[in-house]
Amino acid sequence: MGQVDAVNVEISVLLGRSSLPMQQLLRMGRGAVIPLDAGVNEEVWILANNHPVARGEIQINEDRISIAVTRAADVYDFMAGGQ
Repeated sequence: MGQVDAVNVEISVLLGRSSLPMQQLLRMGRGAVIPLDAGVNEEVWILANNHPVARGEIQINEDRISIAVTRAADVYDFMAGGQ
């Protein structure tokens, strides 16, 4: 277990996705808003080293934002852009 304890894993959360023409992306400046394909109460993707490992929901307590794990990720849904 000592070797496992020494491994760092980068955890990230994907809130949603968007597809834009490169021209539009290049014209965006500070304060630009990019619409995502996710709704307010939809599950988010939890990634470990950019690989989907779980789904979760956003929780807000006072000034802290956290993610509660709700289920294992379906890699095929992630690759298909599914929600």
